[in-house]
Amino acid sequence: MVKTNFLDALESGNKSAQLKREILRRYMKNGGESIADLSRELGLSVPTLTKIVSTLIEEDFVCDLGKQVATGGRRPSIYGLNPSAGYFMGVDIKRDVVVIGIINFRGDMVVQRQYPFTIENTRTSFDRLCELINSFIATARIRREKLFATGINIPGRINPETGYSYSYFFFDEKPVTAVLEERLGCRVYIENDSRAMAYGEYVYGVGNSEQNMIFLNLSWGFGIGMILGGELHYGKSGFSGEYGHFPFFDNEIICSCGKRGCLETEVSGSAAHRLFMENLKQGKISMLSPIYERGETISVRDILDAVDSEDMLAIEVMEQIGSSLGRAIAGLINMFNPEVIVLGGTLCSATDYLLPPIKSAINKYALNFVSKDTAIKVSKLGESAGLIGICAITRNRTLGL
Repeated sequence: MVKTNFLDALESGNKSAQLKREILRRYMKNGGESIADLSRELGLSVPTLTKIVSTLIEEDFVCDLGKQVATGGRRPSIYGLNPSAGYFMGVDIKRDVVVIGIINFRGDMVVQRQYPFTIENTRTSFDRLCELINSFIATARIRREKLFATGINIPGRINPETGYSYSYFFFDEKPVTAVLEERLGCRVYIENDSRAMAYGEYVYGVGNSEQNMIFLNLSWGFGIGMILGGELHYGKSGFSGEYGHFPFFDNEIICSCGKRGCLETEVSGSAAHRLFMENLKQGKISMLSPIYERGETISVRDILDAVDSEDMLAIEVMEQIGSSLGRAIAGLINMFNPEVIVLGGTLCSATDYLLPPIKSAINKYALNFVSKDTAIKVSKLGESAGLIGICAITRNRTLGL
């Protein structure tokens, strides 16, 4: 556990803990500042801040970064976060792999590994996940007492406040976070994968200067993460962002949720796979036709590789998805009027062919005076967005930031 429990202190109205939290927040944002800088920004006296910063140094959270560069006069000391004060682990569960990483107290990624993993709502899958995480910790060369908390991205419907996951690992009366804490020996938080990706992109990617951003996670499924007014949007129970299950089509295709006509049935990696295979069955030609004819498995990654090789059938499928996606984005623009919409997830390696039909559909379906204020951007962090996001969220929650 963290040496100074900021969350408990804040709940009890501890003013000192609140000031510590604000100082840490500024160091996280600015990298380091002098006592005089903090005094001007926070409106507190130099002696008061000197005392608080000294306490943070004693507690090992803050360290002296050296003297400030100055043209003349006495050079003040710059203080900032102590990288080795503690560590935060992030676990990003994808369709067929899990990526695990650890950031230090300053937020630098210090170790990261990827393992084959298939997520299922079974105890076997859950046990395997715990084994992989514990194995990672054992080889990461970081003492467990220095590991303050772990955050885990889980696809589907999860409630970060109660700690329950309803799409996966929902087979115990206790919250999955409580079970994980018993198995891993540290505090555990859970987050929806699309929301974590949105936060990673918001803090470290293309959305870091915006107050209203919508992140589209185009992977095997389709979900969104929203930053509204500079804050992650959760909704009442943490279920916001399930736009993939909006009843968008009259296609009678059964979605993973059990309903028909969801947006995800035409806009997702699973949709790309289905459309591509349907075309092959109809006799259309692709560079992947020999694989199909041999009865071998064709994956979404195979289709995306075919797009990179300018396979016409694979490109046509992506353009079809882009057209449907653009119409869905137009709806988001009309509803939320965001500064930026970010395209992320597995399918974004094909953005050269997704973007033109997306923009065409936006021009057709979005209100012009609204859409002109919205930029469409591609994720800067790519496949790392989820891991980076969950690590940052875990650090913030642990410290009450």
